Amino acid sequence: MILVAAAVVAALTAGVGTFVMRAIARKFNIADHPSERRINTSPVPRAGGLAVAVAFSLIGAVLVLFSAELGLSPGSGAARLTGDGAAALLLGTLFAGVIGLVDDRYDLRARWQIVGQLLIALVPIAFGLRIAFISNPLGSGDLLFPDAVALGVTIFWTLGMQNSMNFIDGLDGLSGGISLLAALTLGVIALPTSPLLAALSFTLAGALAGFLRFNFHPASIYMGTSGILAVAYALAVLALLGTAKVAAALLILGVPIVDALFVILGRIAAGRSPYTPDESHIHRRLLSYGFSHRGSVLVLYALTAALSVLALLLTGSATLYAFMGLLVVLGGVIAYLSRATEGTRGRGTKRTAAEAADRTPE
Repeated sequence: MILVAAAVVAALTAGVGTFVMRAIARKFNIADHPSERRINTSPVPRAGGLAVAVAFSLIGAVLVLFSAELGLSPGSGAARLTGDGAAALLLGTLFAGVIGLVDDRYDLRARWQIVGQLLIALVPIAFGLRIAFISNPLGSGDLLFPDAVALGVTIFWTLGMQNSMNFIDGLDGLSGGISLLAALTLGVIALPTSPLLAALSFTLAGALAGFLRFNFHPASIYMGTSGILAVAYALAVLALLGTAKVAAALLILGVPIVDALFVILGRIAAGRSPYTPDESHIHRRLLSYGFSHRGSVLVLYALTAALSVLALLLTGSATLYAFMGLLVVLGGVIAYLSRATEGTRGRGTKRTAAEAADRTPE
């Protein structure tokens, strides 16, 4: 009951916060303006995701401070949620949101965006969090990392999560909905070993649900860099805490991770920067193939839900095998969509623009 109550309170708090952020964004012209890179045909406020970060951090802090009174056990042994872990999660999420808000307001150059992401990736390290091992895909047991390698892998994991979520944030409600499903699944995984960690995961899901009320197509506000960095950071750290379900998170968030991987490799192979905008994202290919805006989002929701169920059923190295299988299958789907939509990219762009015109302020 406490888990549901935390999620509902977080949803209400994030909903009110999003309403406030939309007014602030309009006042200070913090918006995505129409361009070749955007799907909107009129200015849409952004930075709404900061409301998610604030709601999650506030409600999460209450849960941590009053965990004993609420009957939320932090767990025991390796699954225990420590004070440092909770601080890394909640304070780091707020820090990521503030860093992102600066970019939302001033449209920082790429080099400064990378600096901001790197600073965010160092927060878990500062609180002593590490990816110290992974399940051995070639045998039983775990593969332990030397400390220097663990540091590098942890930074890479947090940076990778930020960029993966940033790349998938191309349609109304897409990144927020995928993140919500991921938070719910991580909460279910954590529930048997650390009810407090599960409550924090459900709180994040609730905050995202409150925001999606304004963000689902047609969106009246976007998550913005503030929301993307904050939510990506929260998911990355939730996977590190407790029993360190990084392999499960890889599978649950397989859609944005695999999409980012193939997009980056494709751009490098073409001799372009990994950050050069194009139509190679899977959601763009679905639009070009003929799916509607909402239809494309729902297809990727369904795929994420299926991967989440798979993550709940699998353990250890089986999860890594499933992720590698996803690489092959989703790579094949992307290749098929690429061939099937050659010559129709323009049609996909027009479809998106026409649907974006339906946005009306709420």
